[in-house]
Amino acid sequence: MRIAIPCNNNEGLESEISMHFGRSPYYAFVDVEGNKIKNFEILPVPFAEHGPGDLPNFVKENKGEVVIAYGMGGRAVDFFNRLGIDVITGASGTVKEVVDAFLKNRLDTDKDWKSKEEFGHHES
Repeated sequence: MRIAIPCNNNEGLESEISMHFGRSPYYAFVDVEGNKIKNFEILPVPFAEHGPGDLPNFVKENKGEVVIAYGMGGRAVDFFNRLGIDVITGASGTVKEVVDAFLKNRLDTDKDWKSKEEFGHHES
């Protein structure tokens, strides 16, 4: 499985998850096998401005199968889902922390992320 995670910085597995996937300058792509991280790469988002569907297509082109993010609007979730990519929102921490928790079925997500000031306009 290949997990895509929007990141604020390029610090490998210690990169922090971006609070909003659409403003993330990097994406971590983490390859997992069984319950272990086998490989990862941090890629810069290849465009400064993006339109609807650009980031989901970027993730698809890089073979992402699951996106784990903090905040994401319903329209973006729909784009990912139409490409066969599952989406988990409300996650925070480092890439390693989030992937480890996901693999152990212990990923703690903020169910109220949409009510935060920055995300108040997002719909499910």
